[in-house]
Order: sequence, then C-alpha cells, then structure tokens
Amino acid sequence: MSEESPLDQPETPKPEDPMVISYRGLRKAIGLIGIALPIALVVVGNLFGDLGIRDSISSYYWSVELARDVLVGSLCSIGVFLLSYQGVGWKDNWAGNLACIFAVGVAMCPCSKVGEPRTWSNDAHYAFAAGLFLMLAYFCLVSFPKSDPGMPPLPKKPLRNKIYRACGIIIILCIASIALIGFFPSDHWIKNYVFWFEATAIWSFGWSWYIKGKGLGLVQG
Repeated sequence: MSEESPLDQPETPKPEDPMVISYRGLRKAIGLIGIALPIALVVVGNLFGDLGIRDSISSYYWSVELARDVLVGSLCSIGVFLLSYQGVGWKDNWAGNLACIFAVGVAMCPCSKVGEPRTWSNDAHYAFAAGLFLMLAYFCLVSFPKSDPGMPPLPKKPLRNKIYRACGIIIILCIASIALIGFFPSDHWIKNYVFWFEATAIWSFGWSWYIKGKGLGLVQG
C-alpha cells in the first residue's frame, strides 16, 4: 500500500497574526462605542429623570451625573484607542494622534449650559469637536479605502470602500449642517436637530470603524 504524498494532503491553514486580530478588535471596539454612545445617553438620561432628548450630544454633560460619566468616559476611551491605533503610514498615525487629542479635548472642555454666557471652554469644546469629526472623516475618505498591507484584493472591498466614503461624506455634511444651525437664534426650533446631526455623524463614524474591524459579515469577504 503506497503512502499518501504530502502534496495530496490538505494544507493546514495558517493561524492569523495575533497583531492583525488585535487591530481588528481595536477597530470594532472604537466602532461599537460610537454606535452605542447617542443611544446610551438618551436611555440613561430618561432612566434617571432627564426626560426627552436634549438638543445636542454635548449638552448631556449637564444632564444627570451618570449620563455625564458615559459621555466623558466614552470620549476618553475613543481617544485612548485612537492613540494606540497604527494605520497605514505616518499620515494615519498622526490622524489617530490628533483625533485622540480632539476627543479628550471635547470631554475635558464642556459646552456652556443653556442660558448661560459662553466661556472659553465652550469655544474650545466646539473647536475640538470640529477637529475630531474632520479626523474621523479623514479615516473614512482616505485611510479605510486603502488595502491593508499584505492582504490580497477581496471581492467585497469595493463595496466596503463605498460604505466608508459614504460615511465620510455624511460626517462632513453633518458638521456643515451643525455650523449653519449655529447662525440661528438660540431659541429657534431648528436647534433641536443638532442632536440628530451629531448622532448621525457619530453613528457613521462608528459603523465605518466596526466594518473596518471585520464586523457586519454581510459586507466582508
């Protein structure tokens, strides 16, 4: 009885690089925090007496204590994750570092309370927020459409690139819309839509990172 040739035996798949798995997990974690943040703020606020939906994500800093903790903790967590993120090339690394500074800046410099005079913290808050969203849009429009080093072209990569770019465009449109709303009087009804523009931008950021981490199997492969 002849021995089976090694060439006839099925090749054992090589285990994935643990570093690659870690980066995927990091991307997923960043994405999940972004997806959950607006929902968590509304749920926590309503559970502890801050009924309804506030006019912006930022104003939850002045909501119930637990909602403020969720907001600040989520932003700082995103910042730490972005600081440890290593992208493709130095531009991606710098974008991650800047996004970390902006995320922590948003958390540490709260907006002013409704009806109170604007302070330097309020101006810094919105400057940091704009910088953060621009960096997140950069990842969607520039970084994520690139192929990961050492990875072969995959059939659904063009589909994922369309999703990344759509998320980036949505983020930019939301930023522009919020900026335009800023020209309206403080008591104008349109101010109530700031929350939804911010939430949409955050969800777009969250889903793009979650998909980049190999989440949502429907668009993988």
